[in-house]
Amino acid sequence: MVSVDESLALIKRGAEEILLETDLVERLRAGHCLRVKAGFDPTAPDLHLGHTVLINMMRQFQDLGHEVMFLIGDFTGMIGDPTGKNVTRKALSRDEIIENARTYEEQVFKILHPEQTLVMFNSSWMNAMSSVDMIKLAATYNVARMLERDDFSKRYKSGQSISIHEFLYPLVQGYDSVAMKADVELGGTDQKFNLLVGRELQKHYGQAPQIAITVPLLEGLDGVQKMSKSLGNYIGITEPPDEMFGKLMSISDDIMWRYFELLSFRPMAEIDRWRREVSEGANPRDVKFRLGEEIVDRFHGSGAGETARDAFIRRFRQGALPEDLPEIILGAEISGELPIATLLREAGLVSSNAEGMRMIKQGAVRLDGERVVDRGLAIGAGRTHVVQVGKRRIARISVRRD
Repeated sequence: MVSVDESLALIKRGAEEILLETDLVERLRAGHCLRVKAGFDPTAPDLHLGHTVLINMMRQFQDLGHEVMFLIGDFTGMIGDPTGKNVTRKALSRDEIIENARTYEEQVFKILHPEQTLVMFNSSWMNAMSSVDMIKLAATYNVARMLERDDFSKRYKSGQSISIHEFLYPLVQGYDSVAMKADVELGGTDQKFNLLVGRELQKHYGQAPQIAITVPLLEGLDGVQKMSKSLGNYIGITEPPDEMFGKLMSISDDIMWRYFELLSFRPMAEIDRWRREVSEGANPRDVKFRLGEEIVDRFHGSGAGETARDAFIRRFRQGALPEDLPEIILGAEISGELPIATLLREAGLVSSNAEGMRMIKQGAVRLDGERVVDRGLAIGAGRTHVVQVGKRRIARISVRRD
C-alpha cells in the first residue's frame, strides 16, 4: 500500500504547480479512486516526447491505482486551441481530426495501461448540445475574465484579431471536466487558464472543483524553445529507433537532466547519483546512453535501445569523436534555414563557403555521422547536429531563428 506522502512525492516529480495541493492530499487520504483527465487535440498525426511528459504523469496516477481518462478533443480540435497563438489558429477538418485521433489511440498505449485507461471523445457530449445549451454555457463566463488570459490580453492590446469562436475553446475544455466528472485535470503550464475555467464550471454545475496540475513544457533539441513540430526541434515517438536515439544523443549535457526528470521512469535517487558521478568526472555520454536506451525501448520494444546504441557507436567510431564536443549556437537566416556551407564557416570548421563546398565535394563533411553529399543542403532552425569536417574539426551545432 502506497502512503499519501509517497503518492504525493511521485505526483510532484513531474508537476510544476498543484491547485490546490490541500485538496489533493485530502482526496488521497480519503482513499478515493480519482478520475484523472488529460485532453489532447488531434492537430497532428503523431505525438512527440513533449506530449509524453503529460502522459507519463497519467501513467504515474495509474501506478497509484487511479483511473485515467484520455480525452481526444475531436470537437475542440475543430475550434483550434488559441493558447500561445498571436493569430487565430486554423481549424482542422472533421476527416483530419478522425484520422489523427486514430493514431493517438495507438500511440498512447506504449505508455499507459489499457485496462486502466478510458478513451473519450468530447464530441460525445458537445454534439448533443443544442444552440440553447451553448448559449447557456457561454453565459457562465464574461469577456473581462477571458481577456485576463495572457494570449488574449496581448492580442487585444496590440489590436490583433480575436475571433468570437476562440472564446469558446476554454469554455468547452472546462465543460469537458463537468461531463467527465473529473477529480484531477492535467495540462501544460500554458493550459493553466483553461484548467481553472474547468474548476469554475464544475462549481457552477454543482460539482466539487477539480484539482489542476500543470506540468512543464519540455524544451526541444535546441534546449531553449518548447518541443514543437512546427519548430523542427522535436523527437516523434514513431520515429525509427536509430533516428530517435541519435536525436537524444544530440541534446546538450545540461538539458539531459531535464529529460531524465520529465521523461524517464528511473527513480530520482538513481538519477541524482548519476548526476553526482558526472560532476565527479564520469563521462556524461555514458549516462545519456542510458536515457536513449530507455526511451527507445519504451516505443520500440525491449532491446531496441541497446541495438540503436550499438549502431550509434559504430556510426561514429570512424570519426573518433572526442569526449567533450564544443557546443556552438548559430542564428538562422530569415528563411529559417542555414545553408550547410554557411553553417560550416560560421561555426569555424572551414575558413570560407568555398572551402566548405570543396570539403563536401571531397566527402569530408559528416552530419550526425552521415556523409553530406548535397551541397545545397540547408539546416532548419530548432535543430542540433554533430557536424564533422575531416577527422579533427568537429562540433555540436544548434541552429536558432534570429
